[in-house]
Amino acid sequence: MASDYTDVLQKLCHHLKQFCEPDAQITPQTDLIHQLAIDSVKLLNLVMEIEDEFDISVPLNALADVQTVQELANLIHRIKSAQ
Repeated sequence: MASDYTDVLQKLCHHLKQFCEPDAQITPQTDLIHQLAIDSVKLLNLVMEIEDEFDISVPLNALADVQTVQELANLIHRIKSAQ
């Protein structure tokens, strides 16, 4: 299961790089809004890419509690594991 989470985290970081400055440092503790400047439009685009990548559906209300890369990776992993 850890390798699944690691895979989710790596793929998520890859997708996040498309929405950030080229020199942005992305770690599990990175704040999506304050450190990466991910606004609501970018977040929705990111979620669409994630849904395609992992063949999942992310409920928009679940995103309200997500602040960090790790929290988003955990959410994706939980949804993916529930399938």
